[in-house]
Amino acid sequence: MLNKTGIAFILFLAVVTVSYSQNSNNYSVSPNTKKTDERDADRAEIRKHVEGIFQAFVDKNSEKLRATHSTDWAGYSMDSRSWRQGIEAYMQGAENSLKNYGMVGFKLISFDVVFHADIALVFYIADVELKNANGAGTDKMRALDIYKKQNGDWIQVASHLARHPDEQQKRLSVPIKVSEQTRKFILDSREQVWRAWFSNDRAKLEGVIPEEAIAIETGNPNWENREAILEGAKNFAESGSKLIRLEFPRTEIQIYGNAIILYTTYLFETEKDGKKQTTIGSGIETFVQRDGKLVNTGWLLAHNK
Repeated sequence: MLNKTGIAFILFLAVVTVSYSQNSNNYSVSPNTKKTDERDADRAEIRKHVEGIFQAFVDKNSEKLRATHSTDWAGYSMDSRSWRQGIEAYMQGAENSLKNYGMVGFKLISFDVVFHADIALVFYIADVELKNANGAGTDKMRALDIYKKQNGDWIQVASHLARHPDEQQKRLSVPIKVSEQTRKFILDSREQVWRAWFSNDRAKLEGVIPEEAIAIETGNPNWENREAILEGAKNFAESGSKLIRLEFPRTEIQIYGNAIILYTTYLFETEKDGKKQTTIGSGIETFVQRDGKLVNTGWLLAHNK
């Protein structure tokens, strides 16, 4: 068994190994390196073990997954925000993946092992085929697994899985499906910004209008920055004008990563000195999810009336 001190030492070895390979001309863990040393049998056994874990996910075989990991396993799963300790914690994440991830195929496109006696640092990149409630798709991951030889057999004692940068970039360019809950949150957040402007709610505006904001509107030859946007809200309130009606007849939403684009039509009615004025138009608004909230980074409004 490995205690926390042992796992920490293994992770230290991983860091030292990667650093050494990056800075030494005498050694490399390039996937194209042909190894013909005395550890070939161990290397083949570990690769078979890694492939067995993938196959267990494909087969949805939770018993095999449990058997291929040590009881004191520790590490990060694909999307976890904190590390997990122990086989039960691993299995909890694995059961969720078996239920929702939907792996139906895999291919190791890069595989390498660095040995330190009975400790092995396993580096690989894998392409994965998926089929779940969202349809068919693919994923690409990179990993550092740590293996230890126990009772003559290799077993995984730690792991760090992460989505490959190629896959991360690809996903940022694909629109995210907008659920009804997400749509409501976005539309409510957008309306709060408009109402905060008309009411000159300075505290609210300062929280949702970031420094980089840019606003373009019909009738204003100048592009407004954050300072001008806040000043405009102040001037509207000080003029004695009031918002009495605000509607968004149609809004379409696109989401890419943390960026949100709204294509919208709008209608607002204001009143000053008993005189009402109605403005209708269409526009494009951009929001970014930042620190758990939406910030309004810019807009282009074209008043039709």
